Amino acid sequence: MEVTPNHTQTVAGWAAMNESGKVEPFVFKRRENGVDDVTIKVQYCGMCHTDLHFIQNDWGITMYPLVPGHEITGVVTKVGSNVSGFRVGDRVGVGCIAASCLYCDHCRRSEENYCDKVTLTYNGVFWDGSVTYGGYSRTLVAHKRFVVRVPDTLPLDAAAPLLCAGITVYSPMKHHGMLRSPGGSLGVVGLGGLGHVAVKFAKAFGLRVTVISTSPAKEKEAKERLGADHFVVSTDQKQMQAMERSLDYVIDTVSAKHSLGPILELLKVNGKLVLVAAPDQPVELPSFPLIFGKRTVSGSMTGGMKETQEMLDLCGKHNITCDIELVSTDGINEALARLARNDVRYRFVIDIAGDSNSKL
Repeated sequence: MEVTPNHTQTVAGWAAMNESGKVEPFVFKRRENGVDDVTIKVQYCGMCHTDLHFIQNDWGITMYPLVPGHEITGVVTKVGSNVSGFRVGDRVGVGCIAASCLYCDHCRRSEENYCDKVTLTYNGVFWDGSVTYGGYSRTLVAHKRFVVRVPDTLPLDAAAPLLCAGITVYSPMKHHGMLRSPGGSLGVVGLGGLGHVAVKFAKAFGLRVTVISTSPAKEKEAKERLGADHFVVSTDQKQMQAMERSLDYVIDTVSAKHSLGPILELLKVNGKLVLVAAPDQPVELPSFPLIFGKRTVSGSMTGGMKETQEMLDLCGKHNITCDIELVSTDGINEALARLARNDVRYRFVIDIAGDSNSKL
């Protein structure tokens, strides 16, 4: 429990207490709603692969007890006296960031995700010294800067994963000019939580999309339901060779160790490859495909707050949501086990508020 003086709100949630990979009911304290804060009744919370890494302490930085969850949607129940952008009853979301310094160059440019003092929505240390607890909980208190409005056209459940998966692919697409390249060609490596949203964005902005996957079974889904133009099985050398030098961009969403060499060969000269997943071991990066194609490899991590709101507004305009499987709070551990096996199409979302959601 925190010893911070104003942490007096008792909140029910679900926490990992150790590296077992399981969560259990957990009652804890949140801070009272401050002058710059927004209190949110959590309706839904997406389950990101990152949650699994933290729950199992895969990166060696987990602080237990851990309340995961950074794809949060809900309804405002209280606003502080300095908050003008939100009112009680508003439909809102909170993503990966709980705080940043607010004053550095990155924060001034609304690139809070790259601030040296960025605090994550869970497993971070907040300004008051407390450890942050995420969205696997009934209530969240968030600083106004890190809250976004969910357009009325988007359902709160299918919009939740946009707060992480959506912005993680949108940000590099915008940065590298993909959204201004109608007719350009994009390869999406991996058709999971991130990949399927990348395909939807790309199609909305007029790109030709090739899905690159190890799983031939996903071809029908990729083409018929998501609208991909081509599908390549990455383990089929003939198929890969036939696609060499055909793509302007590639977004790699695979979180397992793999070689970038064959993927780089798919790019045209001057092509760009962006890594958005976080394998726990270094990926293989041979130099020849880089040198002989003048290709660029870069990385990207979520996005800033302005960009996140912009992304949500575009999703509202183009009716882009995540394909989800709704999970009850009793089914979180089963969903975590399935997530570890990649047995989900394409994102689990926890129905935090349960029966009360049907009354919204």
